[in-house]
Amino acid sequence: MKNIQILLGALTIATLVFTSCKKQKETPTPTSYEFKNASNISTVDFSGQKTRLEMLDQMSTWMGGTTPVSEAALLAMYDGNGFSDATLNNSGKKLSDKTAASVDYFSGINAEQTSIRETFKTLFKDAELLTKASTEASAGVAGYYMDGTKKRYFNANGLEPQQVFAKGMMGACLLDQILNNYLSKNKLDAGSNVANNTNKVLEAGNTYTTMEHAWDEAYGYIYGNDNLTANPAVYKFWSSYINQVNADPNFNTTKDAILKAFIQGRVAITKADYTTRDAQVAIIRAELSKVPAVRAVFYLNEGKTKLGTANGKAAFHALSEAYGFIWCLRFTQNPTTKAPYFSKEEVDGMLADLVKGTNGFYDINYLNTALIPIATNIATRFGFTVEQAIDATK
Repeated sequence: MKNIQILLGALTIATLVFTSCKKQKETPTPTSYEFKNASNISTVDFSGQKTRLEMLDQMSTWMGGTTPVSEAALLAMYDGNGFSDATLNNSGKKLSDKTAASVDYFSGINAEQTSIRETFKTLFKDAELLTKASTEASAGVAGYYMDGTKKRYFNANGLEPQQVFAKGMMGACLLDQILNNYLSKNKLDAGSNVANNTNKVLEAGNTYTTMEHAWDEAYGYIYGNDNLTANPAVYKFWSSYINQVNADPNFNTTKDAILKAFIQGRVAITKADYTTRDAQVAIIRAELSKVPAVRAVFYLNEGKTKLGTANGKAAFHALSEAYGFIWCLRFTQNPTTKAPYFSKEEVDGMLADLVKGTNGFYDINYLNTALIPIATNIATRFGFTVEQAIDATK
């Protein structure tokens, strides 16, 4: 018996030592989105996403600037040409073919895809006319409005084309590509992707598997154009609005949840742990889908607050941002239903309701009663309140 006890004790010690050694050899989860191979070479590449974010940034800035813009030039830029930066022109990338182009929602050319792309092209025509306008905007008349020292341009309904374009593209291009394309099983697991990733078969001439690259591309559409070395740091598009939502104490876990899910999902792919990967996809879809909802409610409330000043025009910038973020809701994805939190028909209905009054945003009496019901509808669908969404520091 004594010999058996000694043997068991030795085995226990050996097990503890083995377990301890095993734990010491485990690679800790990264705290930032940095992944390298055994040769210390990065396996992350989202250069295409960075390029498209730069294209969108330049187009959006130009549409809201003081220099008259050209519809033809904007159309060319939308198709990847005509930028002042030759690197963008020679990149082979464009925004037009990634607009409403996700594998989950827009597989193949369809009527809705065509309609969305044509809507953006209409905004380019509005931008050319408005930035050449010498008339101050008024009910039924497109023109400019001095918002402090900033000149803004409104169409006859009071909509600001630059804001509708920027936020609309954040939904129809960026959000759709992130949630419904690169994070889709239809993309991640297509063809031999699972077998190749499991067996560490890299794309020819690259340091990553196809599945790793798809995940990186989703990440890049959020963070690809940030500059964290600047002082203060520069955040663009979804990265910026994630920060703004996170500044609201009611949603102050949003930023951390999304970034951690991207990091842990990438680690899971490297380990061929597809159950964990899919769990991180669900987190990203739920958390990122909530961002345009919170901001839509925030801007609807801000617009309502400002309606009583400057004949209502002081509110139109915020209301145009709300309009764009409501449009984004069509491109969200509920991880439970695999469908948008709001259908195309529901989104179209809310957008129509926003400009339903006489001369659109100029109908202050209509808007005063219409804005909060729209905001409440959005907040309720996502499980928060209007009051929570307007409790923000910026």
